[in-house]
Amino acid sequence: MKIGIKTTKIEDVVFNTFNTIFMIILVVVTLYPFLNTLAISFNAAGDTLKGGIYIWPREWTTFNYRSIFATGFLYHAFFISLSRTVVSTILNLFFTTMLAYTLSRKEFFLRKFITTVFVLTMYFNAGLIPSYFLIKSLGLRGHFLVYIIPTMIGAFNLIVIRTYIKSLPDSMIEAAKIDGAGEFSIFIKIIFPLCKPVLAVVGLFVAVGAWNTWFDTFLYASSEQNLSTLQYELMKLLSTSMQTGTTAAAQFGAGAHQSNTVTPQSIRAASTVVAALPILLVYPFLQKYFVVGLNVGSVKE
Repeated sequence: MKIGIKTTKIEDVVFNTFNTIFMIILVVVTLYPFLNTLAISFNAAGDTLKGGIYIWPREWTTFNYRSIFATGFLYHAFFISLSRTVVSTILNLFFTTMLAYTLSRKEFFLRKFITTVFVLTMYFNAGLIPSYFLIKSLGLRGHFLVYIIPTMIGAFNLIVIRTYIKSLPDSMIEAAKIDGAGEFSIFIKIIFPLCKPVLAVVGLFVAVGAWNTWFDTFLYASSEQNLSTLQYELMKLLSTSMQTGTTAAAQFGAGAHQSNTVTPQSIRAASTVVAALPILLVYPFLQKYFVVGLNVGSVKE
């Protein structure tokens, strides 16, 4: 009996030790690329070219960030990106959840056909050129709504939310109907609040996608400076720095110190941090819903 207890304790110690070491390695491997990028973004560009920057800057400077925001366009681009992200996320969650609720009702006889149509869009699409001409014919080119209307419904998000709604007990809906509630009242007062976990997951997916994208700006609003997004401006800045290799000293006057230069590597690092920071600030508030919503929304009956 004592031998069994000792064996069990030894196995527990070995497992916990291995598990701890493995998790530490996993954390280091996961965090190192971001910490390295952060260190490079705060390190002098000329010194970065020497190499040897890991997770701590060797020569501290904020010049990389000042050179990014020197033109002044990025402040307005940041506002456009933030606006499109917030509006797209809210409308996508509302309309996708409304459609998902409709398709989850057994009494809706077209639910299987409409669901199949949406699933097919995940595998087949018209392509870039037809999409461009469709946006142009709708009069959305060069308009802020080009960021909103095409993203109001997501097929994958629809399937996830519909699966989650189907897991809710029908007795709640039946009781609400007995009390005289209509479908819209049931959706607003019962279904939508109960979908908070899965909406947090889907909302994070939609927000990250809307925040990170720049290709739609390039296609539909590249000639409109007032509609330029942060990602598009950062892409242009990075492309310019890689092609010309110009220094940022010229932007701040001839009296700038010679060490005040930027390189494609330093611009790329600073741009990455600027682009990722808002999402990193939002994610901790949604983390408690993430695992629950993702697991429940992915389970089918």
